[in-house]
Amino acid sequence: MFKRILVATDGSTLSKKAVSSAISLAAQNDADLVAITVVPRYPKNYFEGAMAFTPDDIARVEGAWAAKAQGQLDQVSSLAKAAGVRIKTAAMSSDLVAESVIAAAKKHKCDLIVIASHGRKGIKRLLLGSETQHVLTHSTLPVLVLR
Repeated sequence: MFKRILVATDGSTLSKKAVSSAISLAAQNDADLVAITVVPRYPKNYFEGAMAFTPDDIARVEGAWAAKAQGQLDQVSSLAKAAGVRIKTAAMSSDLVAESVIAAAKKHKCDLIVIASHGRKGIKRLLLGSETQHVLTHSTLPVLVLR
């Protein structure tokens, strides 16, 4: 049914559930798995006026975030390989998470996106939005949302 499945992860408990389900689905369908994580860019103006950060400070923070993301992807890769699933991983740097997920699915010619819903409700959803909702409404590919 599916030949290449993309799973988006941020290392959270819910995204680990999505990873587990994506690996099982890939194994059942003899499909390839593409695991991605999107690393935010450092908000260069966020602390403007509060304290000064040098380019080296920013590079250090972004490097730590990238290392954490790679660690998450390495865990997914180990789980997939243990299940006999072929896997590619990619860490992307962007503030546009949903757009990055959709772009990665297109780039890797995936036919399914697996993503977790963080289940924000009320004012948090209104203020923070929902990357999962954005993927659902803007993707032309099927999207499997796990809670």
